Amino acid sequence: MDPASFTREQLADCGAGHLFLPDSPRLPTGQMLMFDRVTHISAKGGAHGRGEIRAELDVRPDLWFFQCHFTGDPVMPGCLGLDALWQLVGFYLAWQRHPGRGRALGVDEVRFFGQVLPSARVASYRLDIRRVVTRRLIMAIADGEVLVDERPIYTAKGLRVGVFTDMGAFQETDT
Repeated sequence: MDPASFTREQLADCGAGHLFLPDSPRLPTGQMLMFDRVTHISAKGGAHGRGEIRAELDVRPDLWFFQCHFTGDPVMPGCLGLDALWQLVGFYLAWQRHPGRGRALGVDEVRFFGQVLPSARVASYRLDIRRVVTRRLIMAIADGEVLVDERPIYTAKGLRVGVFTDMGAFQETDT
């Protein structure tokens, strides 16, 4: 039985390719990993009954992005919250043992109506899986939400992440 939660150390193991299968999608490592723990993951439940993930980032004033975005007006870039949601969709596919390299494929709608400041305590991420496609393309589609200290600040609908065993489609070509 797979665990329903994961520590920062286990998430680092996922980034190194040691948590699931060797060819599973990997999380970013180091500072680009945008959450400290997965507090809950399930293949059932969520708003669509197809799975859910909950994760958290401990917000500290010394986080790297506060030092450079923006000088004198520190705030977590909205794109990093969005990236955290994509990371979690990819983690869900790895947790389900789908092989390949994960890539964000898009999002249908994003709304920002708050921000993460250095004074916050916790940024939380909630994902509800809408669908997992397991044909030639393996892809998960989810809706997500970012909260700061339990208050919603972003929503994202139609987050898409695919896993690919043949990365040829992503190679640069000379035109």
